[in-house]
Amino acid sequence: MNNKTNLLPREGEAQPSRCPDNSAFKQQRLPAWKPQLTIASVLSSFFLTGAFCLTVGVCLVLSANSVREIQVDYSDKCSNCSKLRENSSNWNKECHCSINFTLKEDILGDVFMYYGLQNFYQNHRRYVISRSDAQLLGRNVNIQRSYCAPFSTYRNGTPMAPCGAIANSMFNDTIDLFYNHNSSVIQVPLLKTGNSWWTDKNVKFRNPDSYNLSSAFAGTARPPYWQKPVYLLDEEDERNNGYVNDDFIVWMRVSAFATFRKLYRRVSRVRRFAEGLPAGNYTFRISYNFPVAKFKGRKHVILSTVVWCGGSNPFLGIAYLVSGTAATLTGFVITGIHLKLRKKKTYFQKQ
Repeated sequence: MNNKTNLLPREGEAQPSRCPDNSAFKQQRLPAWKPQLTIASVLSSFFLTGAFCLTVGVCLVLSANSVREIQVDYSDKCSNCSKLRENSSNWNKECHCSINFTLKEDILGDVFMYYGLQNFYQNHRRYVISRSDAQLLGRNVNIQRSYCAPFSTYRNGTPMAPCGAIANSMFNDTIDLFYNHNSSVIQVPLLKTGNSWWTDKNVKFRNPDSYNLSSAFAGTARPPYWQKPVYLLDEEDERNNGYVNDDFIVWMRVSAFATFRKLYRRVSRVRRFAEGLPAGNYTFRISYNFPVAKFKGRKHVILSTVVWCGGSNPFLGIAYLVSGTAATLTGFVITGIHLKLRKKKTYFQKQ
């Protein structure tokens, strides 16, 4: 009772005020800009926005339609290899298939080769977090404390490098392109480096420090689904091995959708292909390693050019067209309502 009595204000003492200070800021008396909307300003904003969006949308759609693209689905055309890969015990057996196609017109400019996957959910939550970013930076970490499990260590305790479900499921088909000119077969030169972002090569992915890569990854083992260790991903270029391998980096950037494409190679513009790909007969020779039958997936190989706004996806242009159409229609609706109300106002004034 005495403690409660001490908390009460004594007689004659002023009670503390809970009101905010009498300042312009706390009393919300600061000057503010209050736009006075008129019918002219409202209509002009809607029509100008609609005209801008429609113009940009038309330009984007026309640019996307100007992209030259060839897409080949080889899931069924390589059915023999697909059946072989359904049995995991055949992982060390090679299987090759060839797919012929014809270019009726020249594809001029830079030509990019993509591989596409369908019904592969890289956006699954458990799949997305199944990686160790610290390990990919070349640090010596305890991956058992990461989210890589069950692709973190083998039963004997040997750690996997790289660990995680993303790395373990890396796309590993080998795709070569050949040009059939008259009676000769010419291999199209493809560039396998320079396909990743600068920040990936220099910030997000680094190899462990050592005098060579094989010693840097000593004491580790390749993921279960890989055919070769990480330091031998590119036997032709030592600088394209380990965690800084371009194919590995591109795969580790997960897709937001179940159907996606990833950059695989770029056509080197040299000799006969200096201007691009000439018209004629071509052949894709594929070393089939990546199984898709178990998850009912499909595999594609795509040859495509790019324009100033990107590839052949017209989504952005359609979005601008829809937004511009909506803004323009809204402007006409507001105009009709305004004219109708003005006629009523004029009529009542005459009365």
